[in-house]
Amino acid sequence: MKHETVGVHRKKLHSSGEDYLEAVLMVQRKSGVARSVDVARQMGVSKPSVSHAVGVLKDGGFLIMDEDGFLHLTEIGLEVAEKIYERHRFFTQHLISAGIDPVIAEQEACRMEHTISQESFQKMKDAYPSQ
Repeated sequence: MKHETVGVHRKKLHSSGEDYLEAVLMVQRKSGVARSVDVARQMGVSKPSVSHAVGVLKDGGFLIMDEDGFLHLTEIGLEVAEKIYERHRFFTQHLISAGIDPVIAEQEACRMEHTISQESFQKMKDAYPSQ
């Protein structure tokens, strides 16, 4: 079952789209710039998969690609990417703190970050602040 994020976005965004936006953000923070090949490497997927996702995300207004092939998050794309990345870090950190293997914690956090509502996530953050 695909989960969708709805709200202020121009189009509904599936969890896989959120993953691509998060990966663009992570690559940009690490390298300063992001290209499709970098995102493919970060996510462990093929470049054609990234190309398809980039097309969908461009159509949805979440990112743009400049004439040199660099990916840039739009304002709404950055908002979504930062929200997902914050959730990912929060859940990963707390799962590892609870004694879960870091590799499994990363995988579980990736699923959790997409399914929790903003209200529930905020209550989790308030109840369990990050160390």
